[in-house]
Amino acid sequence: MNHIQADKTIDCKGLACPMPIIKTKKAMNELLSGQVIEVVATDKGSLADIQGWSRNAGHQYLGTLVEGEVLKHYLRKSNPNEIKEEIKYLKTMNNGDLKKKLISNENMMILDVRESAEYVFNHIPGAKSIPLGELDIRTSELDPDQELYIVCRTGTRSDIACQLLADKGFKLVYNVLPGMSEWEGPLENDVQ
Repeated sequence: MNHIQADKTIDCKGLACPMPIIKTKKAMNELLSGQVIEVVATDKGSLADIQGWSRNAGHQYLGTLVEGEVLKHYLRKSNPNEIKEEIKYLKTMNNGDLKKKLISNENMMILDVRESAEYVFNHIPGAKSIPLGELDIRTSELDPDQELYIVCRTGTRSDIACQLLADKGFKLVYNVLPGMSEWEGPLENDVQ
């Protein structure tokens, strides 16, 4: 196997969402067009995060190598005419308003796009778990005519998920902010 030459390496081991993306974005700003960055992470969710962020920002996701518990993500900085202004999904709802909707038992679905391990230890009662990295191939499990409230830990992965679903024709999709990191509503877990 050929050795992959990166122009810059950043260490994100032990960091959870959104920190690998924040560090990657900052480091990417320091690179020249065409240069390659290696992002070393241990958060399994960083794969979908890096892929989604690079797609939204216009940088080229090259691939990821998995070495035990370590993921090495490779991205190429695009030329200025290829880079897009990072788009944030506009339809949002705050945690408090989602909590009110839960209390009133409105017909809706909460979709939790965190990794399975995050979901198992604490999630909103009744939330459906589809990790962001699986969402593209599991959209058939969702009703495009139902209101969907997307949650993750901080609103970063859920933002990417909302954009993915909107691109697939889902119209009633809302990003819940700031997400589970500040959720004060009911919780349940699936720990046996």
